[in-house]
Amino acid sequence: MKEAAEKGTSFGAPTALEIELARLIVAAVPSIEKIRMVNSGTEATMSAIRAARGFTGRDKIIKFEGCYHGHADGLLVKAGSGAMTFGVPDSPGVPKSYARNTITLPFNDSAAFKDLIAKEWKSLACVITEPVVGNIGCVPPANGFLETLRKETEKYGIILIFDEVMTGFRVSFGGAQAYYGIKPDLTCLGKVIGGGLPVGAYGGKKEIMSLICPEGPVYQAGTLSGNPLAMTAGIETLKILMRSGTYEKLEARMQQLESGLKDAAERAGVPTKFYRAGSMFCTYFTDREVVDYRTAKYADTERFSRYFCGMLDRGIYLAPSQFEAGFMSLAHSKTDIDKTVKAVYETLKEIR
Repeated sequence: MKEAAEKGTSFGAPTALEIELARLIVAAVPSIEKIRMVNSGTEATMSAIRAARGFTGRDKIIKFEGCYHGHADGLLVKAGSGAMTFGVPDSPGVPKSYARNTITLPFNDSAAFKDLIAKEWKSLACVITEPVVGNIGCVPPANGFLETLRKETEKYGIILIFDEVMTGFRVSFGGAQAYYGIKPDLTCLGKVIGGGLPVGAYGGKKEIMSLICPEGPVYQAGTLSGNPLAMTAGIETLKILMRSGTYEKLEARMQQLESGLKDAAERAGVPTKFYRAGSMFCTYFTDREVVDYRTAKYADTERFSRYFCGMLDRGIYLAPSQFEAGFMSLAHSKTDIDKTVKAVYETLKEIR
């Protein structure tokens, strides 16, 4: 990054570094044929939806309850108690007219999805989802759910978008789509591909991405998109992840942590449910299975608060919410994991 900065931090134009990172991502992620760099995950999802609307000529979108796709107006919508809910704004400042084009459904409910899409398909531009929901903890897809999304969207000519801002290069090198064997039409990426710098990207089928300006009529631009600092950090990060044995190492450490956390909870006599997908994970303070937003809300947030503080007192800093995913990294050692498991057991005994 220091070497890149010495050459210039931004040129407001494509660079060779942007092309190099694009080629690495296209080679890694199964569904991406062409890709466009942006500055954030919010920009990626917003732009992908615009591309889907431009391609289909339709306006409405489906998102799933509990999935967070950034803070664009049309995405700040959550579901009500019904199985099929037309959106209402979830934040002041979002016009109702924006929210009306967003339909929310429960994650992992294939029946509700098939029923809704059969009725609304003529007006639906796209379906966007986190393949593993990481903003209500960590909720993996039920068997057949992603397959249903793929089959039904193809049937009705609707664009399927995977928001892999969180899962990309974490669940596996090729993201959740490689892990579960499902190819969406468009994919959104962020976080990991910039090595910690502000960055995002969206890409997918050539026929859709070719609509993006200046090649096509769907407008999207950004002076800092693909800037050399973020591209350099991303290239070096992906080179590390490409090394032989990287994901095997992550999986081994994740198995060690999973086993230790489950054992600590059992020995302490505290009911918990643990879920993970690759290096993403979450422990819920509940004795019920968590499959979507509504079942996640059964988790005991007051107990989690005490758990968080107890872990912090023992030198372990967790995400300060029951509804945030945790991540294993290559920096974590066996010693770190042993220390964490010991702290978990002591804390759970204390809050029991």
